[in-house]
Amino acid sequence: MVDNGSSADILYLPAYQQMRLDKDKLRPMDAPLVGFTGDKVCPVGIVTLPITVGTHPKTVSKTVDFLVVNCPSAYNAIIGRPTLNRLRAVTSTYHLLLKFPTEHGIGEVRGDQIAARECYLASLGPGGQNQTMSIEEQKILVKPSGELDNIELEDGRPERTTKIGAHLPPEMKESLVQFLKDNKDVFAWSHEDMPGINPSIISHKLNVDPSLRPVKQKRRVFAPERNNAIMEEVDKLLAANFIREVFYPDWLANVVMVKKSTGKWRMCVDFTDLNKACPKDSFPLPRIDQLVDSTAGHKLLTFMDAFSGYNQIVMDESDQEKTSFITSRGLFCYKVMPFGLKNAGATYQRLMNRMFHDQIGQERRSLRRRHVSKVQGGRRSPGRPQRDFPNAPQRGIEANPDKIKAILEMQPPKNTKEVQRLTGRIAALNRFMSRSTDKCLPFFKTLKKAFEWTDECQQAFEELKKYLTEPPLLSPSKQGEELYLYLAVSPTAVSSALIREEARRQLPVYYTSRALRGAEERYPPMEKLAFALVTAARKLRPYFQAHTIVLLTNHPLRKAMNKPDAAGRLIQWSIELSEFDIDYRPRTAIKAQALADFIAEFTSKDDEPTEDVEQASKWTVNIDGSSTKDSGGVGIVLRSPEGDIIKQAIRLQYPTTNNEAEYEALLLGLKTAKILGATELDVRSDSQLVVGQVNGDYEAKEGRMQQYLQLVRHQISQFREVRLCRVPREQNTEADQLAKSASSSTVDDKIKTVQQSSLQTTEVNPIHTEISWMTPIISYLQGGTLPDDRHEARRLKVRASRFLMLQGTLYKRGFSLPYLRCLAPDEANYVMREIHEGVCGDHSGARALQRKIVRAGYYWPSMKADTYQFVQRCDKCQRFANLLHSPPMELVPMTAPWPFAQWGLDIMGPLPIGRRQLKFLVVAIDYFTKWVEAEPLATITERNIQNFVWKAVICRFGIPRVLVSDNGKQFDNPRFRQFSQELGIHNHYSSPGHPQANGQVEVTNRSLLKLIKTRLEGAKGLWPEELPSILWAYRTTVRIPTGETPFRMTFGSEAVVPVEIGLTTFRTSAYDGQENEEQLRLNLDLIDEVRETAEARMKRYQEKMARHYNSRVKPRQLSIGDLVLRKVTLATRNPSEGKLGPNWEGPYKVIEVRRPGTYHLEDMNGRRLPHPWNAEHLRRYYP
Repeated sequence: MVDNGSSADILYLPAYQQMRLDKDKLRPMDAPLVGFTGDKVCPVGIVTLPITVGTHPKTVSKTVDFLVVNCPSAYNAIIGRPTLNRLRAVTSTYHLLLKFPTEHGIGEVRGDQIAARECYLASLGPGGQNQTMSIEEQKILVKPSGELDNIELEDGRPERTTKIGAHLPPEMKESLVQFLKDNKDVFAWSHEDMPGINPSIISHKLNVDPSLRPVKQKRRVFAPERNNAIMEEVDKLLAANFIREVFYPDWLANVVMVKKSTGKWRMCVDFTDLNKACPKDSFPLPRIDQLVDSTAGHKLLTFMDAFSGYNQIVMDESDQEKTSFITSRGLFCYKVMPFGLKNAGATYQRLMNRMFHDQIGQERRSLRRRHVSKVQGGRRSPGRPQRDFPNAPQRGIEANPDKIKAILEMQPPKNTKEVQRLTGRIAALNRFMSRSTDKCLPFFKTLKKAFEWTDECQQAFEELKKYLTEPPLLSPSKQGEELYLYLAVSPTAVSSALIREEARRQLPVYYTSRALRGAEERYPPMEKLAFALVTAARKLRPYFQAHTIVLLTNHPLRKAMNKPDAAGRLIQWSIELSEFDIDYRPRTAIKAQALADFIAEFTSKDDEPTEDVEQASKWTVNIDGSSTKDSGGVGIVLRSPEGDIIKQAIRLQYPTTNNEAEYEALLLGLKTAKILGATELDVRSDSQLVVGQVNGDYEAKEGRMQQYLQLVRHQISQFREVRLCRVPREQNTEADQLAKSASSSTVDDKIKTVQQSSLQTTEVNPIHTEISWMTPIISYLQGGTLPDDRHEARRLKVRASRFLMLQGTLYKRGFSLPYLRCLAPDEANYVMREIHEGVCGDHSGARALQRKIVRAGYYWPSMKADTYQFVQRCDKCQRFANLLHSPPMELVPMTAPWPFAQWGLDIMGPLPIGRRQLKFLVVAIDYFTKWVEAEPLATITERNIQNFVWKAVICRFGIPRVLVSDNGKQFDNPRFRQFSQELGIHNHYSSPGHPQANGQVEVTNRSLLKLIKTRLEGAKGLWPEELPSILWAYRTTVRIPTGETPFRMTFGSEAVVPVEIGLTTFRTSAYDGQENEEQLRLNLDLIDEVRETAEARMKRYQEKMARHYNSRVKPRQLSIGDLVLRKVTLATRNPSEGKLGPNWEGPYKVIEVRRPGTYHLEDMNGRRLPHPWNAEHLRRYYP
């Protein structure tokens, strides 16, 4: 109760007693309390308790001094003015509301009017003492005894001690101490006390794959502190005789230093390469679940920790040197089995099984070290060879209190890492949590996208904490008893609860839960239920093998899994479950609250699979249609509410498509059901298109589909309710078999034949419904009707002489065939579509399509234009069309106005890794002089490229006017753009996938790559050392466009090459210093003329290349608003499609012409593509 008139905070004694607080927390108090009537009450004492006021996140926590009072009251406690003042709270008795400021806004606490009324009536009751409302008792978790006594095992040796439980019964404690003293020789306190395991019993061998080459890791350099720790550890291992020095090992690993929580260093060896070369040892390791079950119910639980357990096993002598590691002191290898080897755990478990072979399964369980820590859940202190815990939980298996406490004390996560920490802690308690996946689903959603802690996450977090305050007590199974299994299904997960019965009580044994992924979420409800059973059987396989499992469900799961026509996965699951003894029974009453919660969640409408029992007045109709070349078939299976089955097979004696046959099946099924008097239907079909169009999920675009859809909706309107759903083909086998038998050529009197389609009334005489090109010809042939115009009449007579009427249908006398049936526009569209993309269609071109239509016996006047337009607009033909190789635009040569004004940049690589991890080559070439600069790099970062441009280009040749590059992030980034902008440099970028825009540097790259290949031959990693020589060779070679060497174009003179030193020429043999100086100055004066001559020669060369290129051009002009397809590149190709993928993707819309032949695009959602695209990679799209 909140009381503004109370000068103290009161806690009544019954409430204090129910809280079960330690008596030591109650401090004495002598001053009495004076009530409103003047009565004095002496408090029992004062207790300081923490309180939290408000709801998350608007909460405030304070510590309050409560006066504990022993007097009758209907309340548990009174919050008075001291606490209200500290909270800075404002109360409103009218609104039953308390408001106070918090870090996250104004917090509120609302009163409960019903509870207040109950307290008021209780206070008016007849003299009841201590009518305090009962406090809900939280489950007190049983914790392992943490108090241990040191026992001295040998007189006069105080360091040789072990620890046992402090609260053991005296007799048990005495016998246990005596037993430990009698067997003190099994304990080790130092390495000298550890003799090790005889190699004849076991030794560790490495099964290294002989086809793999040994790996020698390069030595890592450590800081002085870590290096000193390594030296100390090596000294210890040498003193213990665990390692020895080794020379020339084939395998060599580095050490890794890891800091312990105590601040000391742990030395580990990086056996990664050695572990990769060793196949995994499949020796079975113990399952922690079975170990926990086996320990439950025993009076005494003993933990034995082997002293340097792994190091007691020796390494096989032939494999010792493979464990070599490198330090600053030298090379060493292990003589004993070290930690970190791949199969060390299996070897250790194999030893434990041999040592305790006679005891395992009786009263002891052999656990590997890390399995022990998992069972206990606490951290073991070093130097405790043995610990005994009395009174191991005999009531059952309980969750580790420390793990629960860790979750209960967690604050709401503030980032993704904290959410991962939360889910990791929950995973350790999955066995104790009913439907854990559903409870944690909001947490998993936050991990799939940007972190956002929503209200849903906070609610799930609070409900999780509430659940963990009273986790269920699990019961270990007993041999030979039946276990009961409940299943739960939700849209996102499947769960199960395994229980056992004892004294007419249901006790949980194990909870499992698994999230549904991908296609599993789309399983039908009954398949989800079967999947839940299979998941439980896989997770709880030991229980399923050792016990009879009684599955409690009200659904015909066994019947669904054993149907002959069941889905393929159901049959596979049925075979997988056949090895277990599973008994299917109806669900009975629940006899445990934890299980009642589980089933209550299970029976929600969203999670419950719909049963196969139909409503009293609902009919079920399964339909299917099929088509062949000349006919089609329809299969219909009707089931009445009473279970009667009516099967019907109907042959469609006319050419039809599969989709039209499916529509015919639906129309005939509706008509048959109407005749039988059905008012409510559940129609099932395996045609995704028909079901989607009728339900409105798909749009019917084609004319005949629209007509069929109108007929179906008209038929549906005559029923009270019609539900159309799609089922897998495996669940529609009866109707499918009827349709196939009806479409076959087999003669059967039981198969009904239909001569015309449901649309025949609108298609057979198009003369009466529309005017087409055939109308005047038919009118003339049938009634002699001629136009009033004399010329038109004569023209019609001449034209009609090539046509005739046969059985009411117009035919044309043909040259290739005797008679060609004349078609109206709708019929012509159907024929083109069926021949082009139907069952026998091959998406041929327009001319081939014309030939096929004529050979099939059809004609209409605009056939040539219509087929060309039809093929041109076919979506698949456009997407899978051949790539265009002819250039769309004329060649535009790129010229530089003066030397070093325009540079091209590009990156080559990755190349073979050289010294200093160099594997990339950045290249720059001047468009005028053809001078090349290049630098090898280990990484192609923005900074490295910028430094290269600064050092190799700007600092040597001045600031250029233009830099041409591709769209790589190394060139197209804000930092490089700002760098260029500050220096007045213009950045030009080539179109994606169009390197010809920077062709000069691409040609240079090919030349450099060829020189590198020919120079290196075998030693490919030496290319960085050869790069200067390669660049010199390139710079002193005459370039065809200029007719000069880049060296002369740059410096005005030719360079002296090595051959002129080995075999002298005139200028080297008759060298005169003064004359040479004068000649160099003259060359510099004449260099402008050399450059002008080279420029003229380069222009003629470019014109020649342009003429050759332009002769192959086929112009493809695009305008703003045009739709285009883009060529599929390696980056956009779907790797799963392989060679069967399309060549073009899109469509995209042209929104801007950057320059002739280069366009900016946007997708159909309006998103602009980041870079312009060259017309070479585009083709017009016709919708």
